[in-house]
Amino acid sequence: MDLIDLYLQEDLGEGDITSLALVDDREGRAIITAGQDGVLAGVEEAVEVFRRTGCTCRPMLDDGQKMTEGQEVMEVRGPWKGMLAGERLALNFLMRMSGIATQTRQAVDSCRKANPNLVIAATRKTTPGFRRFEKRAVRLGGGDPHRFRLDDAFLIKDNHLTVVGSVFRAVRRAQSYSFAKKVEVEVESLEQAQEAARAGADVILLDNMTPPQARECYLAIKAVDQRVLVEVSGGITPDSALDYAHYADIISMGALTHSVPAVHLSMHIVE
Repeated sequence: MDLIDLYLQEDLGEGDITSLALVDDREGRAIITAGQDGVLAGVEEAVEVFRRTGCTCRPMLDDGQKMTEGQEVMEVRGPWKGMLAGERLALNFLMRMSGIATQTRQAVDSCRKANPNLVIAATRKTTPGFRRFEKRAVRLGGGDPHRFRLDDAFLIKDNHLTVVGSVFRAVRRAQSYSFAKKVEVEVESLEQAQEAARAGADVILLDNMTPPQARECYLAIKAVDQRVLVEVSGGITPDSALDYAHYADIISMGALTHSVPAVHLSMHIVE
C-alpha cells in the first residue's frame, strides 16, 4: 500500500457513511478555489487522490504557480460520492503543501535580493509520514529540500561531538567512513568553525548564532578555504533570514515545514 492509499484508508474507514446515506450515484462537477493569495502546490497529489475515488481532474494551474484569492485552480468531474470521498484528503495536500511553497517562495524572493546565490533550505523537522510531500513543496517554492534521510550525507551535530571529543576528529572519521558523501559539521563558536574548515569539512553549519557572530565565522571560514559552504540555521524564520543573507551560502529553516500556516482552498460542487 502506498502513502495515498494509506491516507485514504485513514480518512474513509469503512466508508463515507454521510454520502452513502444522502447521495445517489449520479455524476457532476466541482471546482476547487483559492481562498487567499499564494503559491500552489499539491496538484499532482490531489489529482491522484481523486483518480483513486473514481474522478478525473483538470488543473487550471500547475504546481509552483502563483494563485490569487478567488481563483479557480482545479475542476473535478465524476461521481458525487467519489468527489466527497476524496475532498478532504485532496484539500489537505493542497493546503499544507501550498502553505510551505508560499512561505518558501517569500523567503527566497526576499533573501535573493540581498544575495542572488543564496540557497533557502528545509530541514528534517517534518511531519512523520508526510516528509516527501513537504520537501517537494519546498522545492516548488524555489527552495532546496536538504537531506531527506540520515543516509543522504554526514551531518555532525553537538551530540556527535560530545561523543567523539573534537570537531577535527569527527570530520576525519566521517571522511574515512565514505568518500562519496558530503561531510557537514554543526559548530557553535568561531574556534569550532575554523577547526572544521581546517579539517576539510564540505559544509559548516553555524548554529544559533547572531548575525554579527555568523558574519565573523563566515569570513574566518572563507579565509581558510573559499570552497567550504557556510550554512546558517537555528531559530531562523523567513522574517529574520534577511539579516543573515550576506554572510551565508545556505540558510536552512525548520519553520518552512514545522510551523507554516496552511493556505486556504475549498471545493464546491457546482452541478
